[in-house]
Amino acid sequence: MYLKVRVYPGAKADKVVEKPDGSLEIWTRAPAERGLANKRVIEIVRVRLGNPAGGVAIVSGHLSPSKILRVGR
Repeated sequence: MYLKVRVYPGAKADKVVEKPDGSLEIWTRAPAERGLANKRVIEIVRVRLGNPAGGVAIVSGHLSPSKILRVGR
């Protein structure tokens, strides 16, 4: 399964909003440097989805606020 995500790094608190189309908007306290925001986004999605088998990985958008994540195998 693939998931579209929009990330807002450097926020005051972690927050997740699910959009009507199924995509997520994620605010994270982690800064957008050294991959810290990407790591935090993966953690947030894993916890939200109950630690799916096969994990969560960023497929595209490593350097962009708009990302596509692969969930599961």
